[in-house]
Amino acid sequence: MSESRWRVPLSEIVVDDELVEAVLETIRSGWWSMGPQVADFEREFAAFCGAPHAVAVANGSAALHLALIAVGCGPGDEVIVPSLNFVAAANSIVHTGAEPVFCDIVGPEDLNLDPGDVEAAVTPRTKAILVMHYGGVPCEIDAVADIAERHRLVVVEDAAHAPGASFGGRMCGTLGRVGCFSFFSNKNLPVGEGGMTLTGDDEVAKQLRLLRSHGMTTLTWDRHRGHASSYDVVLPGFNYRLDEVRAVLGLVQLRRLPEENEARGRILARYREALDGTRGLTMPFGAIGEGRISSNHLAVVVLPAGVDRTEVRSALDADRIQTSVHYPPIHTFTQYRLAGERRPLPQTESVADRLLTLPLFGRMSADQVDAVIEAVLNAI
Repeated sequence: MSESRWRVPLSEIVVDDELVEAVLETIRSGWWSMGPQVADFEREFAAFCGAPHAVAVANGSAALHLALIAVGCGPGDEVIVPSLNFVAAANSIVHTGAEPVFCDIVGPEDLNLDPGDVEAAVTPRTKAILVMHYGGVPCEIDAVADIAERHRLVVVEDAAHAPGASFGGRMCGTLGRVGCFSFFSNKNLPVGEGGMTLTGDDEVAKQLRLLRSHGMTTLTWDRHRGHASSYDVVLPGFNYRLDEVRAVLGLVQLRRLPEENEARGRILARYREALDGTRGLTMPFGAIGEGRISSNHLAVVVLPAGVDRTEVRSALDADRIQTSVHYPPIHTFTQYRLAGERRPLPQTESVADRLLTLPLFGRMSADQVDAVIEAVLNAI
């Protein structure tokens, strides 16, 4: 493998003997499609989160898509979702036939959705609220749940950033009707591609399992073991299955998740100490409140007004420090900008050009953290 051009990459995957041996053992088993490793991963992830049901899927986008279908979203419906989000959230809504309605964030100190603006976005067509826990910090889910109850709406969680995060002692992913996770390579629990849905609703869990595998009543693994000889198709489902290799990676990474989250938290604290309030910089979520425990997924700073983010990123790039932006607001993309009238999102737009994501991964060295801090301050 050639040496990375980055002195400090945005994220990093550690490949060690335990991961390699787990994968090799699975490959040597001769069964690579969804089977016993997937079932074990589902069982252990459900236990970790305290959820009655876990259904593994191919990726986080598949998790969102199936969750929205399983709770009944479809043509004519509206789903409220924060625009400061990855585009998969809106795309998944559109793929059900429903329409995304974008809501605002609280502000530069809290990049999660604003419950007050969620309420303002409710119409007679609203079916669900798709919340996101930005950067792994739980949103004000109780306020959202109250809105949902009063308007008879469904809450679906986008917990892609939040494995291991909790709100009031309850794990993210168990706070709505369905919780959705991503295990993409830059996540706290990386397997390359992969996702998971959690639910406490038996009927929703049944729907999720059918939908992820063509609507078939039995699986190939069941037939391989002689537990079934045929199948029926009862829904027009999808091929959103997770494979065995990614599942076994997930099992190893799940055991490492608490340590990874804690390590990220220590690095975030160092960033905050050095950058928050310095030279006009802001680090969101400085005071997330008692009862909200973050997974510490992202290290995001809000640049001072008037600072050119492109120039800052170029300066860090020249110093071989990788950065990103989480996220260009969805409503600014051509697909959604041209989709019709939209609601005003003043807080989202006020930070859109000022967000900068810094490197963050559990095994960052002190020298790497200090290099990032020095480079940011020099670029402002």
